[in-house]
Amino acid sequence: MEAVIGIDIGGTKTKIGIVNQKGECLESMFFRTREHQDLEAYLDKVRDSVHELEQRFPKDLKLLGCGIGAPNASSRNGTIENASNLAWKGRVPILDKLKERIPLPMKIMNDASAAALGEMLFGNARGMTDFIAITLGTGFGAGIVANGMLIDGYDGFAGELGHVDMTLGDGRETGLGVKGGLEAYVSATGLKRTILYMLSKHMDESRFRSVAYNDLHGEDITKAAEEGDPIALRAFDYTADILGLALANFTAFTQPEAFFLMGGLINSGKWIIDPLKKHFEGYLLDIYKGKVKLLLSGLPPKTTAICGAAALIWEDHAA
Repeated sequence: MEAVIGIDIGGTKTKIGIVNQKGECLESMFFRTREHQDLEAYLDKVRDSVHELEQRFPKDLKLLGCGIGAPNASSRNGTIENASNLAWKGRVPILDKLKERIPLPMKIMNDASAAALGEMLFGNARGMTDFIAITLGTGFGAGIVANGMLIDGYDGFAGELGHVDMTLGDGRETGLGVKGGLEAYVSATGLKRTILYMLSKHMDESRFRSVAYNDLHGEDITKAAEEGDPIALRAFDYTADILGLALANFTAFTQPEAFFLMGGLINSGKWIIDPLKKHFEGYLLDIYKGKVKLLLSGLPPKTTAICGAAALIWEDHAA
């Protein structure tokens, strides 16, 4: 059986899986990235995890390669560079170091760009030539496909739309220090920050007035919205308004047929998506109105990032 290893390096978790040609993750596991502050020890853990997954399969398993998705990853250089949510700073030659441990063909790419490739090969973007994948987790990532080609950029860092300066009122900084940067507002972390902002701005009664920031969780904010909590509802609308403006601006660059939304923030469902559709359509130029779809990822929610990483290898073996 032919398969590919997909590795998603996240600021919180590293997820590893074995993916077949249909984009199905047959086996997977994860460990906490932050528990391995030393790079060499971290890569040893990745190697050991891959070996553990291999042991779950019969001996006829044929691995074609290993695809890696990571923040601030350059596909051209094989590096992770100055990632704000990883312990290893500077220019990390992660591909060369991992090849020493896992002797397979290997590719790395920005995690959101890998997700876009996975969506094109395995998900709801099959047959589309123009779309943008938006990942809304701890941060904000984007993978851009135009004219049937993934936009990778001169140095492999295209798509860092989460650090676009939206010149918004309170000027929050992103993880890379961009004031007013998009991901500081539109992400799972940004939503938590918006709850505090709304509590300071409005006097509505809310369950969150007695909750510390570190005890705030996205699931609680969604539940509060379902119960009609005015601060939660204001926070979702505020977030959707900013995202709607951003997506309308991005539309003017490549005129995508669709935006594919994925990641933890999207698990809030209608509380983020319904106001987003309203604000997005309102901000679009007339020539784009009614033409751009907002869609959910067609990849399995729990293994989206793994399948996207695996797509880096499967792309070379596509029929």
